[in-house]
Amino acid sequence: MSFAERVAAYQAATKAFEDQVAALDRLKLDVKHPEGWSPRQVIHHLADSEAQSYARLRRLVAEPAGSIIQGYDEGAWAASPALGYETDPVETSLAVFSAVRAGTLNVLQHLTEADLARYAEHSERGRFTLDDWLRIYSKHPLDHGEQLAKALRGEL
Repeated sequence: MSFAERVAAYQAATKAFEDQVAALDRLKLDVKHPEGWSPRQVIHHLADSEAQSYARLRRLVAEPAGSIIQGYDEGAWAASPALGYETDPVETSLAVFSAVRAGTLNVLQHLTEADLARYAEHSERGRFTLDDWLRIYSKHPLDHGEQLAKALRGEL
């Protein structure tokens, strides 16, 4: 797949998740399997994850090779009452998701295939290339979109 096609796939994943959330029955936002996240929690997670990815991409693009990218504990964020994963309305998190993905798409459209080799050191994963970044964050909303669907079907 060409770089342009991969950027288009990133953009399509954004739209797919936005469409899936738009189609959600708001009365089912808190439906979850005892071991899984509810759609509300997934949407809040996606906003936080995309905010992290936004900063990571900028580090990969602008900072010297080998710069540090800090991981974060997704479970701890989801469990923190102050972050509201189980209680807060989803509209703000969906707006964050959409805005960050749009800003990130702008950056991606300035890059070239050669930029995919740029790398940093991820605190949990080690060497982390822009190619890794694009692969992960193109798939991430699709994976969580499936998680939404499974939660609503009671399959998590």
